[in-house]
Amino acid sequence: MANIMIVEDEIPINELIKRNLNLVGHTCISVFDGKEALVCAREHSFDLILLDVMLPELDGFEVLKRINDIPTIFLTAKNSLPDRVKGLTMGADDYITKPFEMLELLARVDTVLRRARKESQSFELDNVIIKFDSRQVLADGKTIDCTPREYELLEVLVKNRNIALSREKLLDLAWGFDYEGDTRTVDVHIQKLRKKLGWENRIVTVYKLGYRLEV
Repeated sequence: MANIMIVEDEIPINELIKRNLNLVGHTCISVFDGKEALVCAREHSFDLILLDVMLPELDGFEVLKRINDIPTIFLTAKNSLPDRVKGLTMGADDYITKPFEMLELLARVDTVLRRARKESQSFELDNVIIKFDSRQVLADGKTIDCTPREYELLEVLVKNRNIALSREKLLDLAWGFDYEGDTRTVDVHIQKLRKKLGWENRIVTVYKLGYRLEV
């Protein structure tokens, strides 16, 4: 997992981001202005910075100029094309506009970390190993045959571990927005994954919502 600095002056947003990143296993340090971000970057080693543009003391663009060797995702309410282009041409790895869904942020973080080779290419829990690059699933060293849809669902659960996901959200993430079936298909696939992986106590049912992979 990665060490991430969250530079966001709105305390509730900063804490929400930190809580969700911690849930999936990342270590986070929160700072609240541009000057503090520069000091923190000198004192600690980070794999990724989540950087707001509109900050006290120094704005995000100025911070990025002085910290140009750490993968960075801009978080900002400024949605104009010139601002996005400016951020990306300065070297930012991604640009997310507020408001955003937390699951989208987690996915963007995962993508940037993989690109920077700071994120593991596999996941291990109990006797199960998932190899993301080859889409292989092993249990006790033996290959587990998963259908493409079962694998997609499994990867969604792993990447959002410890986070409760509704059946509708699982359909969106694993099946795609154009899926026209009902949510019962999620239940069927969850039961198959539990049985194949021996994760009856790992993939838990969240009452009146959906499922969560507990790690």
